[in-house]
Amino acid sequence: MPLSDVDAQNRIKRMMDIIDDEGNDEAEKLYAKAEEDFNLEKDRLLQQQRVKIMEYYNKKEKQVELRKKIQISTLHNQSRLRILKAREDHLKEVLEEARMKIAEVTTDKTRYKTVLEGLIAQGLCQLLETEVIIRCCKQDIDIVQEAISGAIANYQKLSKGKEVKVTIDTENFLGPDVSGGVELVAQGSKYFVQNTLESRLSLVSQQMVPELRSILFGNNANRKFYD
Repeated sequence: MPLSDVDAQNRIKRMMDIIDDEGNDEAEKLYAKAEEDFNLEKDRLLQQQRVKIMEYYNKKEKQVELRKKIQISTLHNQSRLRILKAREDHLKEVLEEARMKIAEVTTDKTRYKTVLEGLIAQGLCQLLETEVIIRCCKQDIDIVQEAISGAIANYQKLSKGKEVKVTIDTENFLGPDVSGGVELVAQGSKYFVQNTLESRLSLVSQQMVPELRSILFGNNANRKFYD
């Protein structure tokens, strides 16, 4: 039986409602899927950017830490160098003070004569020559002349009786920067021994520098050998 126009319209309307409902459902599903995909992509991008940001700041942090270590090491080295320089300056001051005080030895004639006897005898032992010329400060000629006999006696004891002739050079004297002591020459200055007070102090100072450092600044904890 043919449908009436009303029935046909109603059936069409129901079909359209069904299609519309299905379309809405499908649209909602598509929207929900798109929303889900969007959120997933957003989270992925956020996580990706978060990782990049963390890597960037981790790198920056390591760079800062490295610069900090370098700066600390540089400051430590600079401080250590300043301390070492201050110590060396102080040691030089001590040695300079000692150098200035050696001139006081010459003011005590008895003591100075004994010192000269030792310096001359030591020089004779080094040269082992039969004729030796002594140079001294101009003002020391008399006391050096007095010391020669004692020095020769000491030399002969040490050399088992070797003979030696010792004369003073009265034309060539030690310079004004020398406080005292002697220089010994032999065979026309071919052989030479410097035994001035300054040269002896310099030699003793070089030998005693490690000991002086220990006395002034204490033992070095990092030092393993003292020979």
